[in-house]
Amino acid sequence: MNVRVLFFGPLVDHTECATLEMTLPDSATVQMMLDALFLKWPALRSWDANLLVAVNLAYAAREEVIPPDAEVAIMPPVQGG
Repeated sequence: MNVRVLFFGPLVDHTECATLEMTLPDSATVQMMLDALFLKWPALRSWDANLLVAVNLAYAAREEVIPPDAEVAIMPPVQGG
């Protein structure tokens, strides 16, 4: 299945792209997708404990299955005042 991955903030510096079309196995979880991204860009792994992930505009747990043609946003921790 295909998904569209969006990177935000300093994550774009590590991936050198803001969006990525990615092919995943059917029933892939958020964690499986992240593991594939960590293989492609090992520097992303340093963000692992703090990454926020949203699937189709809703925050997602690591064990959540990603539906086909989903949009997955990967964000660093959000700070602000």
